[in-house]
This record gives sequence, C-alpha cells and structure tokens, in this order.
Amino acid sequence: MTEPTRTRPAAGGALLRRHVTNAITAAALDELVQSGYARMSMEAVARRAGVGKAAIYRRWASKQAMVEQIVGDLAWSVVPVPDTGSLRDDVSSFVAHATAFRQDLRANRIIADLSAEASRNPQLAQAFYSALREPRRTAGSTMLHKAIERGELPTDLDIDLALDCLVGLTYARPQALTASGEPADAYSQQRLVDVILTALAACRR
Repeated sequence: MTEPTRTRPAAGGALLRRHVTNAITAAALDELVQSGYARMSMEAVARRAGVGKAAIYRRWASKQAMVEQIVGDLAWSVVPVPDTGSLRDDVSSFVAHATAFRQDLRANRIIADLSAEASRNPQLAQAFYSALREPRRTAGSTMLHKAIERGELPTDLDIDLALDCLVGLTYARPQALTASGEPADAYSQQRLVDVILTALAACRR
C-alpha cells in the first residue's frame, strides 16, 4: 500500500532539527485537544514540547500558520491509497479507514473545534477544509484511475463527480453513524461500499 506524499520545505530550511519539530507538532496537537484553538498559545505549546518559544517561531510565523501546516500534514499522512487490485476491495479499505478515523476521539475533537473556529476565521476555514478535502480526493483519484485501467470503471467516467460520490459518501456516512451513536459495523460498511460502487458506475460523462 502506498500513501500520497507532498514535498513541503520546512520553514528555516534543513538546519531545523527534526526531533524538535516532531516534539512541537505533538505538543500542538495535544494543546488543540485539551484547550482548543482559541485558548491554545505558543507559550503553552513550547512548554509542553520542552523547547523555547523561539524554536516555534523559527518554524512558523504565527499560531494559525503552525496549526494549518500541522493539521494539513496530519491529514495527508493518515489517508491511505489502497491498491488491492480490485475496486471493491479498494473502496472497502477506504471506507474502513474513514470509519476508524471518525471513531478516533482525538481527531473528532480537533475537527469539531477547528470547524467551530473556521466559522469565525475565513482564512483558517479555507486552509482547514482544504486540508481535509485534498488528501481524500488525491487518494480517491488514484484509486479511480487504476480502476479505469483495469476495466472496472468506464473510460468516460466523470472523475470530479465520481470523487464527490466516493469522498462524500465515504466520510459523511461514518460521521453520521458516529454522531447518532449507531454501530459502524462490518455490515453497515459493506452496505456503504455497495452504494458507492453503484454511484461510481453511474458517474459517466
């Protein structure tokens, strides 16, 4: 299984020590979970990471810049690109991963907090929703093109519409089940896979 990758030059260049950046990243995520975006401070992140505040500002110019990059990088790192050789199995893997992600309490708390903050901060909103959307659509696009090459989907597939169906259904349904308290069991996941496959087959130009 491969994962989508991005090349993002670190602020300040290669001289920045990776283990310090990792410590700051972990501390920032912990602060987001425990304090929320509005109440988290650079001082609190530095204290939790065991570094000076200057170490953070060498990497990011502001709290918002730090959160945008950290959440964006996290989103890219956790979205898989299944490559099982079968569209059904790829979609099943995609759905299973999305279900597990929506059941992660830390992820849910961060998403809920940043969603609320995004309603008051247009710049953060754009970065936040882009961070959630782009990795999913990039992974989905890879899956769809491989399925077309294998002959499992038509060559005239409307990729954008198919991605709307794949990504929208894959993440919206587990989120709805989590919110309602209903079990996201294997049966419900396979029903969702069936619906997604039916929708994909209909997404022709």
